[in-house]
Order: sequence, then C-alpha cells, then structure tokens
Amino acid sequence: MEPYIIKARYYETDQMGIIHHANYIRWMEEARIDLMNQMGYPYRRFEEMGYLSLVLHAECEYKKSVKFDDEVKIVVSLQEFGRLKFTLKYEIYNMSQGGVLSARGTTRHCFLNSKTGLPVLMDKEMKEFSETMEKMLKAD
Repeated sequence: MEPYIIKARYYETDQMGIIHHANYIRWMEEARIDLMNQMGYPYRRFEEMGYLSLVLHAECEYKKSVKFDDEVKIVVSLQEFGRLKFTLKYEIYNMSQGGVLSARGTTRHCFLNSKTGLPVLMDKEMKEFSETMEKMLKAD
C-alpha cells in the first residue's frame, strides 16, 4: 500500500509553532481511512453494510516536532489481526527534515453491528474483508 502524504497545516500548530500533539492522532485516522480506500474498503461501505468501526485504543509516541508546511509521510501497516480486533501501526516521517521519524503510534479497532451494537466476528460476517486483512498481515 502507498503511504499517506500530507502537508502540515497552519491551523494544526500550537502556540510554539509546532504541530499540536492531538493532530498526530487525526493524521493517523486520515491515513487509516486512506489505507482502507486503497484496499477497496472505503469506510462508507462498512456503514452501508451495517457496521460501525470502533477505536478501542490509540497511542502515539512523539520523537521529533513537525512544523507548519512540513511534508509528512505516514506509513500504515497491519500489526495484528484476530476474529474481533485488529491493530494498525503508524510511522510518521517528516520528509521536509530528510525523512526523520517524527512519531510512531498504534490504534486497535473492532467492528460493531450498527443495529445491535454487538461486536462482529470478522471471519464470519465480513469474510472477504477478513481474508484481505489476513493476506496483508502475511505480506508485512
């Protein structure tokens, strides 16, 4: 999959002129949505199928600051995949500073049935998606 590329926007900066820490989590979400699109599974498709994606956990370790107008590359990879949950890993590189690792993080997710609110067994209810994720895990 192709990395997600963005330019750090001015409104994302804090009083010190660097990107506010909360925006890294937003960037991870944007990169995750982009990854799903590249896989052929836009988030809208899940909603139309009657599923909601739930973020169970998110963390980010900050290494080096990003500033306004820096070009950022986010590499997303599948770290774990099970019947109920999956975990994505993110590496955020500042290409304007020679590709230095600026942050790394993870998010853990599950799907819920939008009508019942119950967790979805992906290998049973989302078989095609589950198979795609298994292939992705083996490829990494």
